Amino acid sequence: MQKKQKGLVWFRNDLRVTDNESLTTAIAENKVVIAVYCFDPRHFMEANYGIKKTEKFRAKFLIESVTELRINLKKLNIPLLVYYQKPEDAVPEFCSKNEINSVYFQEEWTSEEADILAKIKVKISNFVAFKGTYNQFLFHPEDVPFEIQLIPNVFTQFRNQCEKWAKVKTEFVVKPMPKENWKANETEIPSMETLGFSDFNLDSRSAFPFRGGEEEASKRLQYYFWETKKISVYKLTRNGLIGTDFSSKFSPWLANGCISAKTIYWEIVNYEQQIGKNDSTYWLIFELIWRDYFKYISLKNGNSIFKIGGILNKSYDWKKNTADIENWINGTTAAPFVNANMIELKQTGWMSNRGRQNVASYFAKELLLDWRIGATYFESMLIDYDVHSNYGNWMYVSGVGNDPRNRKFNVDLQASNYDGQSKFQNLWLQQQLF
Repeated sequence: MQKKQKGLVWFRNDLRVTDNESLTTAIAENKVVIAVYCFDPRHFMEANYGIKKTEKFRAKFLIESVTELRINLKKLNIPLLVYYQKPEDAVPEFCSKNEINSVYFQEEWTSEEADILAKIKVKISNFVAFKGTYNQFLFHPEDVPFEIQLIPNVFTQFRNQCEKWAKVKTEFVVKPMPKENWKANETEIPSMETLGFSDFNLDSRSAFPFRGGEEEASKRLQYYFWETKKISVYKLTRNGLIGTDFSSKFSPWLANGCISAKTIYWEIVNYEQQIGKNDSTYWLIFELIWRDYFKYISLKNGNSIFKIGGILNKSYDWKKNTADIENWINGTTAAPFVNANMIELKQTGWMSNRGRQNVASYFAKELLLDWRIGATYFESMLIDYDVHSNYGNWMYVSGVGNDPRNRKFNVDLQASNYDGQSKFQNLWLQQQLF
C-alpha cells in the first residue's frame, strides 16, 4: 500500500489562511496536513543593549493573531500545534514523530531566521522536502525587473521600473481538507504570563486600539475602504498624529502576515473600479511598494542592514551616551515633540509615521547616537515591527541607507507644521490624573 503523503505547514510571519501560498500548496499536495507555530523563547528575552527583544504590545498582538489562526485553520479541518520552544527543537522532533514528508514555510532571509532554518534542516532526515515560498511581497521576486544584486539604491528607480514591468500575482485560494484530517491536540497558546508579561489594558488615547488576527485585518480593510471611504483621502491625512483614521493602520497585520500586501492591492483595484481612483488610492499602493523595496534592500545587502555603517558602509562618530538614550526612551529630551511621540510609543506600542521619522532623526542626527540602539528599541516596542522596514527606515534616516539627500529633520518646525495647536503634544505630555 502506498503511504499517505503528510505535509507540515510551519507558520512564521504569515499568520493567515487567505492568500497563503504555503498552506494552499500543502493542501493540494498532501493527504494529511498539520500546522505548527513556535513561540521562540529567545524573542521574549533581553537582547542587544539590554533591551527586551519583544515587549508586551507585540507579544499580545502575536498571541491574538495565533489564536485566530488556530480558529481559522480548524474551519479548514487543519490542526495547529503551538509550542513555546525553539523552532529548531520543536519542528524536527515533530517531523520525526509524525513521519512528515514535506515542510512548507515562508522564506525569511535575515540572519536569525536563516540560522534557524539551517539548524532545522541539519536535524531532519534527507527524505523530508523543504518547500519555501516568497508570498510576503507585493511584487514577487520572479516578477521584479531586476536581478536581486542590481536592485537600485534609490527607491524611485525601483518603483518606476516595477510599476512599468511587474505584475501583481493573483491571491491564492485555500480549500478545506476532508473532515478526517482534523485531530484535536493538547498544545496550548502561551499566555502573557508564560511569556513573562502581565496582561494590561489598552491606553484609551491609543491610535491603534485594534486586536491581532486575520479577522481584525479584514474588518479594518472593510471599514477603511468601503464603510468610510477614508482611503479616498489617505494622501491628505496620512501625516496625522491623533486617532485611528488618519492612516490605514494595516502595518501591524502586514508585519505578522495576518493580511497580505496582495490582498490589500487587489482590494484597492476593486475600490478604484467601483468608487473611483485618485492620488490617495494610488498612495496606498505607493506605500506597499516602499514596503517591498525595503525587503529587496535587505535581500540584496544581507547583514549589512544591521551594521553601524549600514549599506553605504559610512563612518560617523556615533555615541552611546546612556543618559541621552534613557531620555529619548522616556520622553524627557529637550524636544517636546520628540517626547510626546516617545511617550505614545511607550504607552501603546504605536507611533505615527511622521513621529517615527522625527524621533529617529533626532536620535541619530541631533544626539548622534548609534542608530542601531534606536532600531533595537523600535523592534522591542512597535506592534508593527518588521525587520526590513525597521532597519531600512533607520538606515535611511541616519544617513547610512537609501536617502540620496541625507536629510535631517528640524523637529520644532515639524511640530509647528503637523501639530500647530499642540493637540498631540498636550495629549501625551500632560500627566494623566487617573
